[in-house]
Amino acid sequence: MSVTSQSKQKSVTKSDRTVQPAKLARKVVAAAKDVNLFGTDGIRGHVGQHLTPQLALQVGFCAGLELGQDASPHQPFILGQDSRNSSDMLAMALSAGLTAAGLDVWHIGLCPTPTVAYLTHHTEAVGGVMVSASHNPPADNGIKFFQANGTKLPPTTQGKIEQRIRAYSQQQPSGTWGHHFHRPELTKSYTDAIQTPLHAQVDFQGLKVVLDLAWGAATQLAPAVFKAMGAEVICLHDQPDGDRINVNCGSTHLAPLKAAVNLHEADVGFAFDGDADRVLAIDCQGRTVDGDYILYLWGKALQQQNQLPKDLIVATVMSNLGFELAWQQQGGTLLRAAVGDQNVHAEMLNHGSMLGGEQSGHILCPHYGVSGDGLLTALHLATIICQNKTRLSCLVDDSFQTYPQLLKNVRVEDRDRRRNWQECQPLQTLIDQATDDMGDQGRILVRASGTEPLIRVMVEARDMRMVNHWTDQLVRAVETHLA
Repeated sequence: MSVTSQSKQKSVTKSDRTVQPAKLARKVVAAAKDVNLFGTDGIRGHVGQHLTPQLALQVGFCAGLELGQDASPHQPFILGQDSRNSSDMLAMALSAGLTAAGLDVWHIGLCPTPTVAYLTHHTEAVGGVMVSASHNPPADNGIKFFQANGTKLPPTTQGKIEQRIRAYSQQQPSGTWGHHFHRPELTKSYTDAIQTPLHAQVDFQGLKVVLDLAWGAATQLAPAVFKAMGAEVICLHDQPDGDRINVNCGSTHLAPLKAAVNLHEADVGFAFDGDADRVLAIDCQGRTVDGDYILYLWGKALQQQNQLPKDLIVATVMSNLGFELAWQQQGGTLLRAAVGDQNVHAEMLNHGSMLGGEQSGHILCPHYGVSGDGLLTALHLATIICQNKTRLSCLVDDSFQTYPQLLKNVRVEDRDRRRNWQECQPLQTLIDQATDDMGDQGRILVRASGTEPLIRVMVEARDMRMVNHWTDQLVRAVETHLA
């Protein structure tokens, strides 16, 4: 489905426009001059410290110049946001920069991140940007860019934007000023696109679903889509609230959803994060159905439909060994990528895979979308439940047993120590000892988070006692030598 420009047909009033004085853009001093701005999922940080309106204006202007090099005058740029209190401010700053670069901005307002990706791909937009810090706490925020095909920016393009920011005082405005349009009506084309193909196959009549919307970006769209598909819907945290987004709810805190699924005797519960690009599920027994289980179940469905080339699934180094062994028994191959949906997407392109994702619930399926999409994933999992005429708990029982796995986060504020943790010899020695001790019965993953000031320590093994022992030892080493 394609969405065409309406800017020529629509009369524009003063309230529809954002005026960008060129002098303001020229006077801002470039921030983070010697620091890489882009992490594993765009630019993210604490608002007012790492992420400021001045920086957002610069980023918008420089991204507009880079992505709009071959654009026609007033070609659009899609802009969306989550419910954080700082999102309005950062969205307006980005819009100021983009319009100063000569692009029109179509601001669709509160929406899931994949809505921006979809609209960027299916309109004549030169790019898209989402203001959100995903699962981070309310005081953080972030900026995620998409190129014209709806995928996230490759590292090379991110690097070019950073180079422009570092040379900000030398960047020249185009001399053609864009306009800012409020276009919330465009979200309907996204919801139509994700539900229409499924509605032709199945309806959700008789399915009772609990949705935890995390006070975030999916509060308006997700309940409407599930109801349109025929499900009985119970909602938690279903109003946009910038003070409470992700706080003790959503995909990072599943206790309220588990309680609600039990209380309402629901068939399934879905928990989204703040920008709804990922989802986790809860079955009627209160068990967590994470991205590994979703990949396995969706992979089997695609396999049966002959829509999974080479029976290949791309996961990450975080995916459970039990999942890998079960998929191999299914006749498939599991390829592991580095953490981050961009890394998963890159490996999918390299190997022609049509399904990939992360244990955290970022799922990519090019048959249906160009980006990780929590709402789309939830709809497909509900479809699998209905088509099998069973409950999610039965599907989980018939899938695989996970190895015990424990992940702990250690806060490391020092950026250099965090990035160069592999140079810490005492920690490396301990990792070698743990690896030798577990042999082929387990594995260890230590990595620096690309979105938060954390060192993540994960241990997986057949024996939970071994998991607990080595996790405690490694966490203590990180705290002693890095924190």
